[in-house]
Amino acid sequence: MDVKSPPSYLYWLFCQFELITCSYLMEPWEKVLFYSFNLAMLGLLLYTAYICLAFHASSAFQLLCSFLGNPRENALSVVK
Repeated sequence: MDVKSPPSYLYWLFCQFELITCSYLMEPWEKVLFYSFNLAMLGLLLYTAYICLAFHASSAFQLLCSFLGNPRENALSVVK
């Protein structure tokens, strides 16, 4: 395949997607529903991954700090 520009490559990828999903056979209103559903699922997946990764990274950082002995927490526990 000879790719000359990024827009033509993106168009080629879109054509490949339509061939794989057989969406080129759908009517226009069916394509709108199909693509809307797929984009909504992709958005929910990315949002969930972002939230879960942030939560897990935060809890892992807190666990690491507790293993290393965070001096602030140790000083506060002595004062209390």
